[in-house]
Amino acid sequence: MQLPPVDPRETGEVSETEPIRICFVCLGNICRSPTAEGIMRALVEQAGLSRQIHIDSAGTASWHRGEPPDARAVAEAARRGVELQSRASSFHRGDTHAYDLVLAMDHSNLADLHDLTPEPELRGRIMLLRSFDPALGADDPHDGAVPDPWAGGPDGFAEVYDLIEAACAGLLEHLRTDLRIELRTERD
Repeated sequence: MQLPPVDPRETGEVSETEPIRICFVCLGNICRSPTAEGIMRALVEQAGLSRQIHIDSAGTASWHRGEPPDARAVAEAARRGVELQSRASSFHRGDTHAYDLVLAMDHSNLADLHDLTPEPELRGRIMLLRSFDPALGADDPHDGAVPDPWAGGPDGFAEVYDLIEAACAGLLEHLRTDLRIELRTERD
């Protein structure tokens, strides 16, 4: 995929033919990033923007490649009416070229993504997902990150879902407002 020569975030114009491509990234791509992918996909579908926004997820490690999301993440999402269908994949050097936004779950993922993106001009596409959470404050106990729930119990997955859902709602609002994506139905 060849990206437009001008960043749409700078011009406020979004291509009618090329969707905005977003990749959510965590460590193993079995808990946080597939949850973000599932939530964002549901929000985008509800908004009628499936043709304008493409959503993906990956991990910075390859331990779980090909595996389904963690059963606890799947259960929490299902409890809230969201289906997680992806299989774990890895984010590789050069993958940043394929996306307009690469959203890390925590500071370690962010550092790994910067290491995998040697081109300084592409690093502006990489940021923390929670930077889009409108309620994020300086007193945030997670320092703007989505904590990894993998080693914990179900309560951790519920908290992670809440954090991701708030950030994804803010991200969608950013895409609709700041990038001026017009609401178009699937029939258009």
